[in-house]
Amino acid sequence: MFRSSSNRLLSSLVIGNYGAIKSSTNYSAQSSVRPFSSMRATVKPVSKRKFIPSRAALMLSPNAVSRIKEVLKDQPGAIGLRVTVKQKGCNGLTYHLDYAKEKNKLDEEVVQDGVCVFLDSKALLTLLGTEMDFVETKLSSEFVFKNPNVKGTCGCGESFTI
Repeated sequence: MFRSSSNRLLSSLVIGNYGAIKSSTNYSAQSSVRPFSSMRATVKPVSKRKFIPSRAALMLSPNAVSRIKEVLKDQPGAIGLRVTVKQKGCNGLTYHLDYAKEKNKLDEEVVQDGVCVFLDSKALLTLLGTEMDFVETKLSSEFVFKNPNVKGTCGCGESFTI
């Protein structure tokens, strides 16, 4: 399960936790606001596509931008989200999302449509060419990283290899 602390927004990616952060977050559209500890993120390998040069290391879908704006509204002092990568899971690496109170020295800053996402220097190479999306289904709501660099994922999509 995701764990929250005073400085953490999201911990690890966990499959099976389908709570909502806000109404319409859960696929069954719950009406109450819940802690951010119920957010999920998975990795979806995508077919090799022609790389379109971009100044940003990470691209955000309109759904991701909208969702990030929603969750940041309820977190005083947060200036954006921070994406890190950790060794975990059955396939090697997982993405972690946290509230960012400030930009760290080596963070790469991605600003799109008024939303700020900070990429940890260790995560940067695993994210190049990736699109971050927010997807809602009847069973879950999660950020999905559509990453053309992924060589494989575990069955649940929680961890990946590059």
